[in-house]
Amino acid sequence: MEEPGQLKRAFIDATAGAISGGISRTVTSPLDVIKIRFQVQLEPTTSWPLLQKDLYRPSKYTGILQATKDIFREEGLPGFWRGNVPALLMYMPYTAIQFTVLHKLKTFAAGSSKAGCMLYLLYWCFAEEHLHLSPYLSYVSGALAGCAATIGSYPFDLLRTILASQGEPKVYPSMTSAFVDIIRSRGFRGLYAGLSPTLVEIIPYAGLQFGTYDTFKRWMMMWNRYRFSQLGTIRQDESPSSFQLFLCGFAAGTCAKAVCHPLDVVKKRFQVEGLQRHPKYGARVETKTYSSMYHALSQIAKAEGWAGLYKGIVPSLVKSAPAGAVTFVAYEYTSDWLESALT
Repeated sequence: MEEPGQLKRAFIDATAGAISGGISRTVTSPLDVIKIRFQVQLEPTTSWPLLQKDLYRPSKYTGILQATKDIFREEGLPGFWRGNVPALLMYMPYTAIQFTVLHKLKTFAAGSSKAGCMLYLLYWCFAEEHLHLSPYLSYVSGALAGCAATIGSYPFDLLRTILASQGEPKVYPSMTSAFVDIIRSRGFRGLYAGLSPTLVEIIPYAGLQFGTYDTFKRWMMMWNRYRFSQLGTIRQDESPSSFQLFLCGFAAGTCAKAVCHPLDVVKKRFQVEGLQRHPKYGARVETKTYSSMYHALSQIAKAEGWAGLYKGIVPSLVKSAPAGAVTFVAYEYTSDWLESALT
């Protein structure tokens, strides 16, 4: 049975994670909508390939500014928050599970739980105290936490993609109608379409995100310690400031997304495969277009060029960096506030 202190810690991590995830997702929703529109568009997302020997049919979206203007003109301001409800239903439990599992794994690895776990062995190999866990342990803990969170919230991620990828006129007027059509056309397993590339992606993504965040945060603390020692300040708090935490989250989100973006494109293609799509938004991904994750990667590269694997990378990077920063800063502040309120 969990001790009262452990239950309180789990509650704080889950609540702070959910709140920080909800804030981050809502703030960055416009860029996420544009990213998804790019990723599910089979035609080029830049204008220069369209000039090459008429190889491609006209594209709906050919750049961030053009897409922004087009979405605003056709769908108004609410268009940038299309699918935000399932996104919140997905991302709030996702971050709640992620931060809870992450803290539990780190605590377990630090020797406060029973020995015998691989993470515990990794801890003794690479670290000596809980407050200074090694980057290796942060990578492993982040990856496992990301997998647990992904499996628990994946159906909402799929619904988010479907609703955000449609424009006007709507193919699915509500989350319920999209859910019913998926069950009818794909069955229950359809709610987990694209889960394999998602799990393959989340391992390096979550690992890189949390690992690099902890690394950058540790560097910031070292920098603060060095700066205070140069100033001759004694016993000065070396904890990173809110701006420094923002920079750490910014850098962590950018590194993780840049490495893992092709798998995110593959995931989105599997999620919309065979589903309805209005003709003015271009060709749809037909049923059984891709037989596996590796087949999808090769087919996209063959049909759309290597650039096809990085469709939406610009809005993704622009979004993921502040999203990571907002998530971590909101989590740190919410966690501290809850801990003081419950003490």
